[in-house]
Amino acid sequence: MNFSPHALRQRLVDLSSQRYRSAGRFAYYFARGKLGGDPVFLGLLKRGLIPDQARILDLGCGQGLLAAWLLATRHCYAAGEWPAGWPAPGQPAEIRGVDLLHSDIRRAQAALGAPARFEQGDMRHVDFGQADVVVIMDVLHYVDIPDQDEVLRRVRAALPPGGLFLTRVGDASGGLRFKLSNWVDRTVAFFRGNRLPPLHCRPLTDWVQSLEALGFSVETTPMSGDLPFANVMLVARLD
Repeated sequence: MNFSPHALRQRLVDLSSQRYRSAGRFAYYFARGKLGGDPVFLGLLKRGLIPDQARILDLGCGQGLLAAWLLATRHCYAAGEWPAGWPAPGQPAEIRGVDLLHSDIRRAQAALGAPARFEQGDMRHVDFGQADVVVIMDVLHYVDIPDQDEVLRRVRAALPPGGLFLTRVGDASGGLRFKLSNWVDRTVAFFRGNRLPPLHCRPLTDWVQSLEALGFSVETTPMSGDLPFANVMLVARLD
């Protein structure tokens, strides 16, 4: 296999976004823009972070883009469209997505089937059940800090030993880059039909300390791509 990362991303964007044609023009073009422009999706594959046959809980799943992306990798890998030296992609046993917005859940349900399933709910209250991987990308700052800490405690309870928690947060100590990322966050929320909520952001060191106190080993890596943001991905594993 000697497929370039750029070619893989384009192929996965095409395959993943095609599923959303049945969900309407907005869903289709939003999928193409988000999957093509956000480095986190390709980063998950390059690092081989998704174990094979994992039960994945995606909190704040939006219209299910992570599920669409992971399901598309099966086709690319089987077809030999995969970069040399990259780990084989894990295929999820199940993907459960939860989001607060009914419109996003409706789009996800229209576009995706088994092994993905989606439900409307608030991550502060929904039953997490049990999972091997919990994903919360770019939404923890929409709830206040006590609720953030409670969500993290419940994530820890939902995972087995060796379980994985993946999240991306804005580093509140990031200065101008952090302010810019917050402005973009609010703008995107507005155009997706959300009211402009107060944001509850924390310095990166606070996030790491909170997770370590729960028994996680934490790796951090910048995850803004070429954009001047203060976004950081945390890869937290239970010891």
